Amino acid sequence: MLTGNFKGFFLFTGIILIHELGHVIGALYYKWNIEKIILLPFGALTIFHEKLNRPLKEEFVVLILGPLFQIIGVSVIYLFYPSGDMVSYSNLILAFNLLPIVPLDGSKLMNIILNKLTNFKKSHLWTIYISVLTIIILLLKIELSLIIILIILFILIKLIEEIKNHNNMFNLFLLERYTNKFHFKKRKIIKGKNVEKIKKDYVHLFYTDKYHTEKEILRERFDFTRKM
Repeated sequence: MLTGNFKGFFLFTGIILIHELGHVIGALYYKWNIEKIILLPFGALTIFHEKLNRPLKEEFVVLILGPLFQIIGVSVIYLFYPSGDMVSYSNLILAFNLLPIVPLDGSKLMNIILNKLTNFKKSHLWTIYISVLTIIILLLKIELSLIIILIILFILIKLIEEIKNHNNMFNLFLLERYTNKFHFKKRKIIKGKNVEKIKKDYVHLFYTDKYHTEKEILRERFDFTRKM
């Protein structure tokens, strides 16, 4: 706006809104709680107030509807109002947003894949590690400008918040499983009482000298009245 590039500003903002509309429609379909949508000079974030134990299928659908709506929306608009600038902006937004860096969609997609392969705690840690590595590679490869520096600073702030919240997020993940009833179809047996091995989309049995349910193991962690 300050540079007078009104056409670019409105094209960029319009594409971003179409993208976020996809996320919102997916969230409404699964009855997720939408806390707020934050519009930024270089993008947007839809903040959800939802349980960490939502099924991975739901997370994937809500995530993928953003890029899909963007591609479909831009394609339809292009049929009536052909614009090379609009296509360029859309491709740039898609490429940037699919980078595996917190808090971009690429990191969320990567986290979903990691949760399919391993437990919740490792998935979150690996998402952070890959985000840091990707940022380092970008800094070595790209030419810095004012807008790129601002974007990287914003991403670094969000990444630092994610790192600080790692333990809190893991404890909340476990607390949800202790205080709520989730009906997962898949079952997994864990030897010992290591709750760090708990995976999303699974109900677990812990085996020591006998079998214990998740509730029994998590009660030892969260039942403070019993400890007193």
